[in-house]
Amino acid sequence: MNLGKNSVVYLTTSLLILIGFCTFIFLNGTDKSKVPPQENNSSSENSSINIVNNIQNNITSNGDVVVNTTVNNEVNTDQSVSIDNSLQNDLSGSGHAKIFNQVENDLSEGTTGLLNNMLNNNVDGMVIKNLKNDLVNNLGIQTEIQVNNAVENRNTPKKSSENKDNNGGESNGSDGNGNDGEDNEGTPPEGLGEIVWGIDSASETTEEFTMCVRENFGEPVIYGRYLGDREDVSRGLTAEQVDLIHGEGAYILPIYNQFSDATGFDNGVSQAEGAINLANELGIPNGVAIFADIEPTYPVDSEFIRGWFETINESQYSSGIYGVFDPESDLVAAYNAASEENPDILETNIIWTASPNIGITTKANAPDEFTPDAPENSLALGWQYGIDAEACNIDTNLFDSQIVNSLWAPDS
Repeated sequence: MNLGKNSVVYLTTSLLILIGFCTFIFLNGTDKSKVPPQENNSSSENSSINIVNNIQNNITSNGDVVVNTTVNNEVNTDQSVSIDNSLQNDLSGSGHAKIFNQVENDLSEGTTGLLNNMLNNNVDGMVIKNLKNDLVNNLGIQTEIQVNNAVENRNTPKKSSENKDNNGGESNGSDGNGNDGEDNEGTPPEGLGEIVWGIDSASETTEEFTMCVRENFGEPVIYGRYLGDREDVSRGLTAEQVDLIHGEGAYILPIYNQFSDATGFDNGVSQAEGAINLANELGIPNGVAIFADIEPTYPVDSEFIRGWFETINESQYSSGIYGVFDPESDLVAAYNAASEENPDILETNIIWTASPNIGITTKANAPDEFTPDAPENSLALGWQYGIDAEACNIDTNLFDSQIVNSLWAPDS
């Protein structure tokens, strides 16, 4: 009995101890839940930001090349930054080069650190039609930035080979328009010869049309066709027509005629922008020349020519102008005035002239010599020598074969 009594006492005591311990745990946990959260007063140190843009374009080409590069750095922080922008273009070959570089750095207020910009353009053998470096550093107030800008442009023109005339003497390399014989448009494909025959037409290009031309005149190397429809004037080029012409192995010369007034700089810009949009919609490749159609009945001035040329020339395309470049015409006077204001027009804009007009012929009976009327020292590569054929609704042309490097090629 004493053993049983002691056991009861032992169990009772143990139970009381256990209850007390649990009560302590509960109360202690309840107290902790009432403790307010601690405020974190620690702060992490700002780390520096490193940005490195290393861009290299290494291009070798005998055609026209357009390089567009854009770099934009926007930093919105008061941290220390280190930005290195290195852009290098190495171009070699023949033909024309257009290079557009744009670097912009936007650093917010309080930014500190170092900003290095290096632009290097090396062009070997190619003719630079347009080179534009836009370097902009926008620094917020109270910035402590060390800025280093280095821009270098180097052009090594292709050396002209010495030409011999038929008598073995030295040739002056000049054509009838005063051109110095420089290979402004690169080397044309083999087998074309110096002069090629072509047509232009306001009619839709169909299989029946190409057959009509082939049977009545011969096979054109170049088709001049219009961008966009113009009511009662011309039918625009379509993707299906492009495939048909290229299927004939011919080049396409794009013509823009959506205007009847060739005056005013802003008008020239607007028409050029319209031509660029139509060319983009059709998928015309970079470097192809678009020809503004300035008819002899249109008023014309130098401002329009400058607006057209400068806008096209700053795009991915090349500039051309069609018209009757008779020496006494208003067009020639306007062209000469525009060239005085912007000498690049004389050097790089392609002229396709409709003067003199000696009449429609077949390919076999085309003129033996390439003698277009054009402003002195201009880049006259096209001559529409015959207008309004009774069959097939075409005009007939001779072209310096160098022009094909600025046309829409069948393999492009």
